Amino acid sequence: MPTAMRRWGGLLVRYWLPVVAWAGLIFALSSIPSLESGLPKAGDLVLRKLGHIIEYAVLTLLLRRALRAHGLPPERSGISAAALALLYAGLDEYHQSFVPGREGSPRDVLIDALGIGAALYLLPRGRSPGR
Repeated sequence: MPTAMRRWGGLLVRYWLPVVAWAGLIFALSSIPSLESGLPKAGDLVLRKLGHIIEYAVLTLLLRRALRAHGLPPERSGISAAALALLYAGLDEYHQSFVPGREGSPRDVLIDALGIGAALYLLPRGRSPGR
């Protein structure tokens, strides 16, 4: 197998497979008709919204890591990761609108955006992934 193909395959597995797996987990969770925790209503709401923030912070970090592996500079990879994560948040809310017992909510996309912003804020500047 040529070196370039081997390198591309390594990038796919090492950097993009975690992105796809995490996005798949988000999709699976949003396919569940009810995610009530059994906590009082206010506690359940806080827990679910915190879940949104964490899910999309992790997705943003994984996306940026994958984009940096392809040589994008830190600023550009961060903006690109944020845009892709925000697009996925919107698509996921649209998907939820078809799940019985769930609804798609623009407010949840804004909450997802908080996670995306938090991830970008916490990122080290200028480091390459895996180094």
